[in-house]
Amino acid sequence: MSELKKYFLDLENYSTKWEKYFDVYENLLSKYKNKNIIFVEIGIFNGGSLKLWKKFFGENSKIIGIDINEKCKQFEDKENNIEVFIGNQSDEKFWLSFFDKVGNVDIILDDGGHTNLDQIVTTINTIPHINDNGALIIEDTHTSYLKNYNSNLSYSFVNFTKNLIDDLNSNIDLNLHLKKNNNLKKMIYSIEYFESIVVFKINRKKAFKNYPIKNNGAFHSIEDLSERGNEIFIGNIKNFLSKIPFIRLNKFTKFIKNKINNNKIKKFFK
Repeated sequence: MSELKKYFLDLENYSTKWEKYFDVYENLLSKYKNKNIIFVEIGIFNGGSLKLWKKFFGENSKIIGIDINEKCKQFEDKENNIEVFIGNQSDEKFWLSFFDKVGNVDIILDDGGHTNLDQIVTTINTIPHINDNGALIIEDTHTSYLKNYNSNLSYSFVNFTKNLIDDLNSNIDLNLHLKKNNNLKKMIYSIEYFESIVVFKINRKKAFKNYPIKNNGAFHSIEDLSERGNEIFIGNIKNFLSKIPFIRLNKFTKFIKNKINNNKIKKFFK
């Protein structure tokens, strides 16, 4: 049994967590133990997890809880550096006020409201205020597929993260002009997916525009065939078409190649 799970089972106040989460937490968060960090948890419920995180990270940590329910203020424990803020995570004005008072933080764990609006607004408004080498962890992302939480599958949180993947990959200069969330790609170094969890790792120094580096090794004039992969039928087609006048060979064969390849892989997208 993990150390964190042992702490969890011995909590004075009630709390719930999915079984698989504990190993994910241990893997992601152990490096922050006994460090001078600010850890924020959205969604306090009955207050149990606030002391869980305090025990896990150690006395040098500051633990902040956020909840929309004013009754959760009772779980504040300033003597042990545990503070509670009351506010709505889907309200951008709340986040402006929160970070104005608290400043930047190191880790944010979102276990609050699980709607599209909650998770997307939280992601956009918190990442700019997370320190480098910190992380935003969004829990219970399976709600992207549940009608009670998901207002529209096209606008689900999981689909939103897919757009962020597109943005991250546009850091390579391939004439990609994405206009969705380009400000976030300057801060997000990587995105990790677990069952029901999405993790954004923040590092502005590592999120720079990517570029290739060449060494001084011997060049043997080997042709780069990386863009020609899987051209199963193209050789014969190209030979046939070359005998027909007025055919723009490169452009036409590329069109045929794409049609063939798309037909072979489309079954993986259904």
